[in-house]
Amino acid sequence: MVDPTHLAHLPDRAVLALSGLDRHSFLQGLVSNDVTEIVPGHAVWAALLTAQGRWVADFFLFADPDGARLLLDCEAAQADMLRQRLLRYRLRSDVSIDQTGFAVHAAWGAVPPMIDSAIGAPDPRLAGAGWRLLLPRPAEGAADHAAYDAHRLSLGLPDGSRDCEDGKTLLLEANFEALNGISWTKGCYMGQELTARTRYRGLVKRKLLPVSGAALPPPGTPLLQAGKEAGHMASSRDGHGLAMVRLAHRSGELTTEAGHSVQVHIPEWLTLPEADAPKD
Repeated sequence: MVDPTHLAHLPDRAVLALSGLDRHSFLQGLVSNDVTEIVPGHAVWAALLTAQGRWVADFFLFADPDGARLLLDCEAAQADMLRQRLLRYRLRSDVSIDQTGFAVHAAWGAVPPMIDSAIGAPDPRLAGAGWRLLLPRPAEGAADHAAYDAHRLSLGLPDGSRDCEDGKTLLLEANFEALNGISWTKGCYMGQELTARTRYRGLVKRKLLPVSGAALPPPGTPLLQAGKEAGHMASSRDGHGLAMVRLAHRSGELTTEAGHSVQVHIPEWLTLPEADAPKD
């Protein structure tokens, strides 16, 4: 039986256009992934960090088929902030950053029939994630955001500011290295030094991991194990979610002060180091 195509419009996303002769070199020195890999039909997932290597935003980058622009699929609530923040680093670079009217969609299951007519590409994080599509307007008959939210939670994929803390989260804590969100060979970018040091010294002590439970608590709720702090909840929907979990507490059940029961799961695509035993 052929798996049907599932298509969802994501109204909480917006698209910025970067034009100008220096658009590639400008972004290359700022974001976590290799901008030179962006070509029609191949998107790149990348993050903007603080100078101290902490998450600010993440986004998908596409090549406009006409060859004149890079298109940045980001959280709509962050679009103005991202534009202003990126423009701070423009200096004398020939770069313009403007809002567009593109409607962002996600598709999964069978190959979407509009893939050849849309600006789109496979989701670069996981094959099972499907495709990202930029259309002139919301597609007729597209499902709402909840359908995609359930899909990405089933895979353990983070969703920007719903799962990462501005100025706090490290990319390796949010699994960017396992989800093709970091280039280790492109050279320097803002926050690169701490990101590389965290990797080579094995400094990651917590990870964003899938969780499940009959009634998952709200984002930010502390999670406990044997009375000790083990992490905190991030986004969730219908009994499936993500939580930032200390690796020493990744096995067994987590609870909250209100009595919620939370079970941690390790996705197949993620390899974790040996966990230290919880300290008394």
